[in-house]
Amino acid sequence: MDVLNTLGLFIGSLISNTLASLSGGGAGLIQFPLLIFLGLPFSIALATHKIASVALGIGATINHIRNGTLAWKITLYVIAVGTLGVILGANLILSIPVKFAEAALGALIISLGIYSVTSKELGQQSIPRHHTGFGFFIGAIALFIIGIINGSLTAGSGLFVTLFLVRWFGCDYKQAVAITLVSVGLFWNAIGAVAIYQAGATIYWPWLPVLLVGSLLGGYLGAHLAHQRSNQLIKRCFEALTFVIGFKLLLDL
Repeated sequence: MDVLNTLGLFIGSLISNTLASLSGGGAGLIQFPLLIFLGLPFSIALATHKIASVALGIGATINHIRNGTLAWKITLYVIAVGTLGVILGANLILSIPVKFAEAALGALIISLGIYSVTSKELGQQSIPRHHTGFGFFIGAIALFIIGIINGSLTAGSGLFVTLFLVRWFGCDYKQAVAITLVSVGLFWNAIGAVAIYQAGATIYWPWLPVLLVGSLLGGYLGAHLAHQRSNQLIKRCFEALTFVIGFKLLLDL
């Protein structure tokens, strides 16, 4: 790959991961299509993207730990209950009609954005709820399903986790984004990357160093911006990404 393409790959990775770290998901919006545009087949691009996205979680985790913005109990819970779903999804991706699945996912993601836009006070304050045995049980089922989406498709699962934490457990957007970036961005993506590799997908190693640097810096920068900005701004960024990602997935059908 020449210098110009390398620079484009780095900038695309940096922008996509900064936006994802600020909003709680969506790194695949720019990074994954860019890999395909540069010549990688779908399965190789997906596996390479999954590996690179782990660095997003590392960068965001470092920042959130430094700022003390993590609710560790919920974070560990999200990691644990979603892991099996991620592994299942990674093994399903090679045998399902991806285009139709992504179109359905796009419609669901748009519905998340509409719900957030119409719920003016959603996620503006932390009001803990459903922290009971039954509440955590229902949450585990939902997060397991979202884990399947994370393991099998390219973008959007982090947005589901972010909004679910806000709506079901009463997190504000800052808390939800921090939990999502550590549990999904770091752990789910790492598990998914290993699982999809073991399922037979190939990783394109020559491009990984550039992607890892862009993802790491983007994850840290986005987490820093999220810490500095208001819940209202993070909510608007979240909503913007849901519409962009949702319509892109629909139009790619």
